[in-house]
Amino acid sequence: MPEALAPVRTADAGLIGRSAECAALASFLDRALSTGAVLLVTGEPGVGKTLLLETAARDAAASGATVVHAAGVEFEAEVGFAGLNQLLLPLLDDLETLPEPHREALVVALGLGAGPPSHRLLVSAAVLGLLTRAAESRPVLVVVDDVPWVDRPSERVLGFVARRLDRSRIGLIAAARTGSDCVLLQAGLPQLEVPPLGEDAATELLRARFPVLDAQIRRRVLEASQGNPLALLELPAVMTEAQRTGSDPLPSALPLSSHLQRVFAQQLAALPERTRELLLLAALEGTGDLRTLRAAAATDGWLDDLAPAERARLLRIDLAAGRVTLRHPLIGSAAVQLSTSGELRRAHGALAHVLVDRPEECAWHLAEAVVGADARAADLLETAAHRARHKGDAVHAVNALLRAADLTPSGPDRARRLAAAAFVGADTTGDLRNVPQLLSAARTADPRTAGSLEVAVAAAHHLLNGEGDVETAHRMLVRAVEYALDHGSGAATVEDALHSLMLVCHFGGRDELWRPFEWALEALGPDLPPVLSVSRTVFADPVRAAPAALERLDELIVSAHTGVDPTHVVRVGMAALYADRLSGCRQALRRVVRDGRQGGAAASAVNALMLLCHDAFDGGRWQEAGRTAEEGRAWGEELGYRLITLSGVYCSALLAAARGDDGTAETLADELVTWSAPRAVRLLEDFAHRVRGLAALGRGNFEDAYRELSAVSQPGGFAPYAPVGLTVAMDLVEAAVRTGRRPEAAAHVAAMERAPIFTGRPKLALVKAGSAALVAPGEEASRRFEEALAVPGAEQYPFERARVQLAYGEHLRRSRATNASRVQLTAALERFRQLGARPWATRAANEVRATGLTHRGATGDRGAGALTAQEHQIAMLAASGLSNKQIGSRLYLSPRTVGAHLYRVFPKLGITSRAALRDALSGTAREAAAEAAAVVL
Repeated sequence: MPEALAPVRTADAGLIGRSAECAALASFLDRALSTGAVLLVTGEPGVGKTLLLETAARDAAASGATVVHAAGVEFEAEVGFAGLNQLLLPLLDDLETLPEPHREALVVALGLGAGPPSHRLLVSAAVLGLLTRAAESRPVLVVVDDVPWVDRPSERVLGFVARRLDRSRIGLIAAARTGSDCVLLQAGLPQLEVPPLGEDAATELLRARFPVLDAQIRRRVLEASQGNPLALLELPAVMTEAQRTGSDPLPSALPLSSHLQRVFAQQLAALPERTRELLLLAALEGTGDLRTLRAAAATDGWLDDLAPAERARLLRIDLAAGRVTLRHPLIGSAAVQLSTSGELRRAHGALAHVLVDRPEECAWHLAEAVVGADARAADLLETAAHRARHKGDAVHAVNALLRAADLTPSGPDRARRLAAAAFVGADTTGDLRNVPQLLSAARTADPRTAGSLEVAVAAAHHLLNGEGDVETAHRMLVRAVEYALDHGSGAATVEDALHSLMLVCHFGGRDELWRPFEWALEALGPDLPPVLSVSRTVFADPVRAAPAALERLDELIVSAHTGVDPTHVVRVGMAALYADRLSGCRQALRRVVRDGRQGGAAASAVNALMLLCHDAFDGGRWQEAGRTAEEGRAWGEELGYRLITLSGVYCSALLAAARGDDGTAETLADELVTWSAPRAVRLLEDFAHRVRGLAALGRGNFEDAYRELSAVSQPGGFAPYAPVGLTVAMDLVEAAVRTGRRPEAAAHVAAMERAPIFTGRPKLALVKAGSAALVAPGEEASRRFEEALAVPGAEQYPFERARVQLAYGEHLRRSRATNASRVQLTAALERFRQLGARPWATRAANEVRATGLTHRGATGDRGAGALTAQEHQIAMLAASGLSNKQIGSRLYLSPRTVGAHLYRVFPKLGITSRAALRDALSGTAREAAAEAAAVVL
């Protein structure tokens, strides 16, 4: 295993029990990136093929290789060369370097131009030529997942390429399901068969991912999964917390993810329709009681109808014991989740009518079937609705409440149920358009409903996203919460109302709004829910959050990964937003978005998208941030959630400011202010100040930047309940330093050092250390910059880190440490260019030129000016006497990659040995200085 790859693999919990496969991958990568190799990873669905491909891709990228990806998808399987189009897009810059016949063949095949289609052999040769051209500068790894769904023309080209990789520095790794109809499986290529996990490894994986899983529940998951890693990870994930700990029983039909559904779909597809209906009844009934199944089937031939499933060994029938047993628990789960909504409703309705002696199950079946026409059914529906809502099934909860209201002719019960439907619809389901009508109907049914918590929450959401203002929504919620606490109300409803009140206070951003909220929390005393307890400081005023609150937040983030309630996940994500912990919620938030797209809680999904776009912005994934912000904005506006979508506007404005698109940034900042002004939403004003401040910093207008940023947070302290001040901390220090306000900058650094929130997390620790370096004098500044760049995990935040490198390079250049400054400046320049941060790249390029180095990078030039930014870094470090291993450690590269870069550096500099590096770099620097004589230092 290459030295640089070992810690990555060891740390990946998803590879538990895969040491043999990891060793095979490491051996493959060694061959692939040096002399070329191909490997076909095979196995059953869910066994972990994709994770192994992702591991290979990550390790190859860490070794300096170019990685290109493609994944087969069913709807593109009939589109000729769709797979190649996906695969080769990152390499199209090299297209012009191919011979004309190859170039024309690829242009037509990839749909980039018109013309007669070329012979497949010509297209195949062109693809191989393009990959070979890319591999001239650094090795290439081709990664193809789900090969059976790749279109046949692309698959045949890949087969052609796979047999011609010897001595090419090109690796091809692909994944295919065992037994699938796949050309590559029949091509005689080297294969890595991935088997199910053994019991010990499966148990270890479950313990690592779900440490609090009850022993009996763990045993059931192990039996159901039969060593399939996907089932091991996803079966517990869709359980409730009470089910995982054994407090609540599990249903007989374990809920499946979409991946697991596909595993069992083919086994059920061949059954007769009536057999599938009875199999669905057996799965939904859950106990295996043949009497219940017979009553729900309501036909004399029900046993004969079950025969095809019995012959297919999908179930066993024991007439003597009166039991029916599904051969595999996931068979029942698949039967449930593969059924249509009409089939499910009919099955639930049939079971509801025969389960009158099991009220809880009857209520659940009634809620799912939306059937019944009496008061008892309405009561059962209301009970089921409350349970469904807190399991994250908000859509069914609203439907059940509306059905219960329909079954209640008039009076307080009808009003209460309509108000509850409005509340769940506004708070979770994600469609504000029906809320006014529901509230009006509730007040008509019983005027006393107007003061209820449910009505107050629903109305507050509607006001804040419409023409209302913070003060009105705040006043409405405070009155309703005070009344509920004085007269008693359901704990869950009070918690929901307090979360809504906290959001109103957050949007308002004024101390006086928070006082009634704090009073309400004090009134709850020790009954304060965990998320609310943590959010009161970490979300509301993160600078003053105590270490204990931050520790509790970390625990909640872990719980969000296994929770099924989307509201809980979003609330935890909001608490993590300003505390530099949002990346820990990423997977859970993505799950909420997937569920929302599939018809789940859409408001929670829109909120999750807003959080995810800011996570992507912070992580330097700017294209993803833009797409996510746009999707969330369009979806939220369609459903009436205008205020939520303004967080997406804010993210898009930050992207525009960082990229130097000042016109767009200013337009979007104006949009934030225009919405905020009549509604007194101070948070949006702070958003706009940050956008304008960042844009001003980028273009070097530091006075404007200081004015905008100090409006968010005055130097020397952080305003209470203004969390945006945390995100502009380093921006404000830089603006103060650049405008000669060093005492103010130093005071702000001191305020950061007093706040626990800046300790222990990579982004905030980098911000604090980088800010301290900006105000430090002389040699102390160099030490502080080194400390900032050494913050563990800081590389996860490339924009902030590149800004620190730029400032460090500027400091070194002014201290006449020219060679050292070039290392930092060229690194910052390359990162800014990768991000698309144009004004920052311009600043960095000007600084690079001011060192006497022309940063052209043209392959035809000789001398330091012909080097890429990374080649120049490596050459400077090698000239200083560092070994390849030491250089790799500094730049997060493998020693082999460092050696490959030096191999290309020597001919560019016209030298043949490492000993000549220093003189060659010094000589070309003097030549470059003559070219740059006009640059003002």
